[in-house]
Amino acid sequence: MADFLEFMKIALPAYYEGALVTFQIAGVALISGFIIGLPIALLRVYGRGVIRWLAVAYIELMRGVPLLVFLFVVYYGLPDMGLTLSAIMSAYLALGLNSGAYQAEYFRGSIQAVGRGQMLGARAIGMTRLQAIWHIIVPQALRLAIPAWTNEAVSMVKYTSVVYLIAVPDLLTRSKWLASKYFNPIEAYLSVAIVYIVIVGILTVLVNYIERRLRIPGLELEKRGH
Repeated sequence: MADFLEFMKIALPAYYEGALVTFQIAGVALISGFIIGLPIALLRVYGRGVIRWLAVAYIELMRGVPLLVFLFVVYYGLPDMGLTLSAIMSAYLALGLNSGAYQAEYFRGSIQAVGRGQMLGARAIGMTRLQAIWHIIVPQALRLAIPAWTNEAVSMVKYTSVVYLIAVPDLLTRSKWLASKYFNPIEAYLSVAIVYIVIVGILTVLVNYIERRLRIPGLELEKRGH
């Protein structure tokens, strides 16, 4: 136990630097996923013909391909097509596109959970369909999506661990370096597991608090789709 605590003292500065990279990647991926996911969800719910099927194809493709495989395609495959990205940019792109597909499904579910009467009422007072979607449906849908979205935020911190395979210096990569330097893989990987548990635990408490603060009592009871 004493040896493990001594190792933790040595490892914590490296883990701090790795955690900053992990949070950076997770943050960029979540924001990118939101920017991609909300329009895709709207296209899937309200789109027609080819546009809707393109949205469906994107969601199914990104959710069907394992994240690690897609990361390798971006990092190792794009250079063959003339587009070379750094490891960190590849991580941003792969995780952002992947998160966008999952967030699109969260938003789709929340959009369809807003009662049909909301759209009918908005049209009855003279709003166009686009105005009703933007001013009436989307604000409520975003509130309804908070539980799923906050879960995505917590999970994204764990998903970032795959980037160590392309040498991005995140938390897991730091533990691998420590294991190689001090020849003690058990302590290195056990210690980084503890760091992940602490980070995820803190994030879980935080997002649960945010969810409770932003919840609208009764809004979640409307389950009829458009």
